[in-house]
Amino acid sequence: MADAAGNWCLIESDPGVFSELIKEFGVTGVQVEELYTLEGKQFESYLPVHGLIFLFKWVADSEPSGPIVQDHRLDTIFFAKQVINNACATQAILSILMNCKHQDLNLGDNLSELKEFCQSFDAHMKGLTISNSPVIRSVHNSFARQTLFEFDSKSASKDDEVYHFVSYVPIDGKLYELDGLKDGPIDLGDIPPDTNWVDFAKPIIGKRIDKYTAGEIHFNLMGVISDRVTAYQKQIEKIQKEIEEGGMDTDLQQVEIARFKERISEEKSKENMHKVENIRRKHNYLPLIVEILKTLAKEGQLMPLYEKAKQRAQENASKKLQ
Repeated sequence: MADAAGNWCLIESDPGVFSELIKEFGVTGVQVEELYTLEGKQFESYLPVHGLIFLFKWVADSEPSGPIVQDHRLDTIFFAKQVINNACATQAILSILMNCKHQDLNLGDNLSELKEFCQSFDAHMKGLTISNSPVIRSVHNSFARQTLFEFDSKSASKDDEVYHFVSYVPIDGKLYELDGLKDGPIDLGDIPPDTNWVDFAKPIIGKRIDKYTAGEIHFNLMGVISDRVTAYQKQIEKIQKEIEEGGMDTDLQQVEIARFKERISEEKSKENMHKVENIRRKHNYLPLIVEILKTLAKEGQLMPLYEKAKQRAQENASKKLQ
């Protein structure tokens, strides 16, 4: 069972999935966006970025990318050890949410109570607290993929690729890497004054990518950013206030208002698309598939369709060899 205690499902690295996870945790004011670059106008439109979630193909590496924090900073940095398999996606999100102090983010009752309850715990106990939270576990496992068969995880090949999520978060003027598989937060250095912390993080992430073999593309970077609809609405209100105080409006102001309204419409369309995709992810299509197969078999159409598909696959394979 996907929702059994201690058994967590794998989660797809998708901004729509992560944004819904955040909302179902009860958090408001932020969303998740996939970042294809950390520069340019498109990236600047996402600012402020509150944390980065980096997905990579995990390889055995005992050397941390910086010194592990072991001093008084552990009293204020929320860091939890990953004590169960497949929980790294949710822990990467929580690492950002629990450490973010930006006014746009509202943790909500569930995470606020969890943070207050285990703030004084050590990293291992924090991890146990997260893994035993019914709310967090049920939300996480609501994205479990439906399968026809149960697979024994012990039978997986040792050569199977394993992917892992870590977080990069600015806290009190320093950049930290929060990885539940490490012994503590990793101090990546002081963020220079008057510097966007993401600019400071960019070469660090690039250096990590360079450690892999040439041609390796199994990476994904997402950012936790302020809710775009709310941000655009604030911009519209700001312009409208300027119009009221000035006693008249200009064509440029009306163009700006129209532009922000268009962006709000785009964001809402994207949010609706994510909702539909997540409903499809969660829906169990297996009974329907089984019934269709039964009907095809009963009417004598299943094997002909199978043979036709098999022949087509062989023809495609032959074309690739030519």
